[in-house]
Order: sequence, then C-alpha cells, then structure tokens
Amino acid sequence: MQGLRQVDYARRYKGWLKSSSEWCEAASTSAATLKRFWRRLPVRSQTFIAICEAVEVPWQEVVVAPLSDSSQDLGQDLGQDSGQDSGQDSGQSAAIAHPQTVASSLSSGISAANPVSGTLDFFAYDEAWVGRDALLAQLSEQLQQSCRLLVLLGITGIGKTALGERLAISLYPQWTGPQWQTLLRENLDNDRQPNDFISVASRWWDQWGSPIEGAKDGQVLVDRTANYLLNRPLLLIIDSLEMMLQGNEEDGWSDFQDPLWAEFFEALLAAPVCQSRVILTSQDFPGQLPARYSNFWSCQFLGGLDESEQLALFAKAHLNLTGDAKSYLKRIGAAYEGHPLALRVIAGEMSNAPFSGNVRAYWHKYGQDIEDVETAIAQAKMGQTASAEDRWQLHECTRLLRMKVRDRLEQAFLRLKREAPAAYLLLCEASVYRCPVAESFWLSHLEDWDYAESDRHLALDVLRDRYLVEEVTEGDRLLLRQHNLIRSVALSHLQALDLEDGELASGFSPECTR
Repeated sequence: MQGLRQVDYARRYKGWLKSSSEWCEAASTSAATLKRFWRRLPVRSQTFIAICEAVEVPWQEVVVAPLSDSSQDLGQDLGQDSGQDSGQDSGQSAAIAHPQTVASSLSSGISAANPVSGTLDFFAYDEAWVGRDALLAQLSEQLQQSCRLLVLLGITGIGKTALGERLAISLYPQWTGPQWQTLLRENLDNDRQPNDFISVASRWWDQWGSPIEGAKDGQVLVDRTANYLLNRPLLLIIDSLEMMLQGNEEDGWSDFQDPLWAEFFEALLAAPVCQSRVILTSQDFPGQLPARYSNFWSCQFLGGLDESEQLALFAKAHLNLTGDAKSYLKRIGAAYEGHPLALRVIAGEMSNAPFSGNVRAYWHKYGQDIEDVETAIAQAKMGQTASAEDRWQLHECTRLLRMKVRDRLEQAFLRLKREAPAAYLLLCEASVYRCPVAESFWLSHLEDWDYAESDRHLALDVLRDRYLVEEVTEGDRLLLRQHNLIRSVALSHLQALDLEDGELASGFSPECTR
C-alpha cells in the first residue's frame, strides 16, 4: 500500500484525479486501466511503468512480483514486455499485481532497529483544490529557505488546513528524500485528546517509537522534543492552534494556555540551526511568538478565492460555465467572497440530486438569499449604510450549509462570547453596517454600553487577532468591515440579543465611502 501512497501523493501534487484525462494522455492509457491500477488488479507492464512515470514515481518502488521474491526478476519481466495498452487489459498481461512499496521512504529515522512509518492522510486537501498558485510557490520557497515556522491565519473554512497540506505536497520531493524524513500531524480541534504540551509531546514520542515512561518533567520534555526537531528534518503541521490560546480582557487573547508551548516554539526559533519546519493553522494570532526571531517565522493571512479561482472550483464539480449558469455562479462566488468551504458545499449540492448539475434550478430555489446580499450592498452604495433588519441567510440557507458552514462559524462566535464578551458584543452590534466604515463608528457601540475607551479598543483588537474584522483602505482612509459570511452570522446573533431596553441597537448611519 505504501507504493500506492507514493503514486497518490505524486498525482495530487500534479492536481490530477485518479482517472483524469491528463493522466490517461500522459500514460497513453485509459480511465478503465487507471481504475484497475487503483484496485490493485493486473495491468500490462508497459502501461504500469507509464502510469508511474507520468507522475514521476520510480516503478521499481511501487511494484512487487506475485510469483517472485526478486525485484531483479521482476525488472527482467518488465523489460521483456513491449505490448501496447488497449484500455482493456486481458488476464495474460505481464505479472504485475498488488502495487506496494519495497522500502518505505517515510521512516522516522529514530533508529535503524525501530523504524516508524509515517503517513500523509489529508483532512482537507484533495483533487478539488484550486488556485493560490502564486502564494503556494511563495510559501514553499520560504519554508525551504530560512522560515522555520509558518502560521496560516484566517476565519474558519477559508482553507488554512488545505493550504498547509498542499504545502506538504509541494515539499514532497524534499521531505520524502534525504532532506526530509517524515510528516507529523497534530489536530488540536479534538476534544477527546488533551492539548497541553506534555500530553501532545508524549503522543509524538509514541509515534517516533520512543514512548516516555513514568513521570514527565515539562522543561526536560520541551528541551528533548525541541532538540529532536532541531536535529532531524521533520515537517510538523499543527491544526487549530486557537484551541490552545487564551487570555483575559486586560492582557489580550493570544497567549498559550500552557506556557510550555511558548517555550517550545521559542526553542525552535532561537537555535542556531533548525532542520525541521513547522506549519501552524489558527483562527487567532499567537502573540507570544518572539519578535526578535522574526527572520525565522512568518504569518500569512488567507482571504477568499478570486473570481477565476471560484469558477475553477465550480468547473472541478463539472458545472456548466456558460450563459446564465456562469452568471449565477459568479454572483454566488461574489456573495460568499470566495469562501472555499461554502463554495465547495454549494458546488456539491448543485452537482448531486435533486439538482444534478442544473445551476439554474439551484438559483431558482436559493437565489433570493444571494439577491438579498446584493440588494443590501447596492443600498449601502446609495447611502443606506446600516440596517439591523437585514436577514442574511448565507450561512444557513441550505441543509448542508447549516451542517458544514454554520456550525463551524457558530463555534467561533460562541468561543468569542465565552472568552471575550465585549468583543462579541462589538461584533454583533457592528453587523448593522453594510459597507466599510471608520473605526470610530464601531467603537461608538461599546461607548453606548459604558465601556471605557481602553476596553473598547481592546475589544476591537480581539476581533483583529481573530480575523473577525477586516481592514480595508479606501482613498486615504482605513476602514473596517465584516466578511459577508461573518456578517450573516453576526446579524442572527444581534437579532437574538436580549438587550436590557428590549430594542436592537440601530440608527448608526455613517456615510458610506463607496
């Protein structure tokens, strides 16, 4: 199976489906033969080699002979076969079956006597990936140069995890070769596992084949784990870093709950040399990364896909991109501001029953929710800049959007409400604005609630650190706005607030700068 994994990683790196036409053309074969290959059924020798070579994987590392223990005999069998693939392989094809690795290139390197195989199972990245090519190249270059720690930031569903996994694929030739030995994953958004440093590091050592026995000294474990990464070329991806950040309304909201994490990351950054690389994904900015080592770490905020990338995503779902259908898809993409998760959910709904690819039918059922957003934005440009009565349903207009998008956004809102009530109130109150407005208009809402000036600014900083507010420059002015999906959720929370006077805060009508 490891051999198939190598081929799978390589075809993902090229952005090919398991039976894509590009692969068929490159290997001079058919989709039916590729399906046989993936089912580990016999295929012709030359075809098998061509399939592997098309994705630049040595066939010798993928194949074993069913009747011979010798890879040399297998090579001779392969070399003697010169048949052409017909797309329908007969039972008399060359003796190639059950592709699997001869020697895994993903061993952990702890010791020759106790190797531990690594795997690359993706949570978010798949063949539906589109776009971000320039950013991918830029970040890959950084990680291969001096950047030891990369933080991918943005709202939930914006594609942080998928980009981190795509970066792992882009580094594939390095970290599976002599320079990079294994990939280590940690998903902190898992309530079943504690995320304090001792618990997480202990799990890592178990994976590395050297379990920590007995009582564990935190400082010793920090030093030991950091030294392991400093001296071995590993790729570490930690998802949902925000789950181990905390704070208070006086000191901010981006400190580690467990100070050992801060010590661990600083140890990786402070050392003269670090062979490993670390990718973090987070909805919140981790403020304890030491500024004095900024040459060795970098943060990247992720926004939505642009229009061409949105259409490419819909094309991957085999949707019609002509005429009215294309216009509808553009309007949907614009309303969701290119949010990858939401658009993938919508594309999936359009592709499957009952719509079965009929974009117009989908629009006739749900288009009103998009038109509501378009109307509000148009009214804002005409001067109607604020309304607490907008009823946006972007996050919940369909069942799958409620399941896959709304619930994730609600988790972020509830965490904010629990940890930073003033920031939560500000986010809800400011959802009345349909367009970017000056910071003073946002802050005025908390002034009405008798928050001190310092507390108002701190609440806004919390929203900035969690990327729940966006800063835009129009002319010579810096303005604040909410992503359309964030506003959709915030409006629903605003309308549910049980305010003391029984009324929703409204009446704020700053001049729209658009």
